[in-house]
Amino acid sequence: MERAGKISNSTVYRVIYGDTDQMGVVYYANYLKWFESGRSELLRQIGFPYSSIERQGFHFPVTEVSCRYAQPARYDDLVRIETTLTEVGRASLSFGYRISRSSDSTVLATGATRHACTDSMGKVTRIPALLARAIEHGGS
Repeated sequence: MERAGKISNSTVYRVIYGDTDQMGVVYYANYLKWFESGRSELLRQIGFPYSSIERQGFHFPVTEVSCRYAQPARYDDLVRIETTLTEVGRASLSFGYRISRSSDSTVLATGATRHACTDSMGKVTRIPALLARAIEHGGS
């Protein structure tokens, strides 16, 4: 697996009431949704929104995920989702995430995901050449 170039994205999200649990903090699984949001924005930034990847007949299912929770997010917090493409394999991509509270930069969670590249039949396949080139050139 190769190290990816320093392709990263930062996006913000305001916590809605529906994101919280009975204890008034963000429900733990919502961080995985935020990982997906950050990943989608990173791909869009390099010119490959996920919808265009799917139209080409490719998918990137999650094969591995980790999340380390540091501090809770709460209703109405503005959170920053920082996403970095950390590794590129022949048929896989890995991303790292850092979620922090915008108001004070407190780190709320960090994590990572790994994705296999599959064709429309679910068979593992090489990353599409156009996407590989965009990654190699940082989307430029």
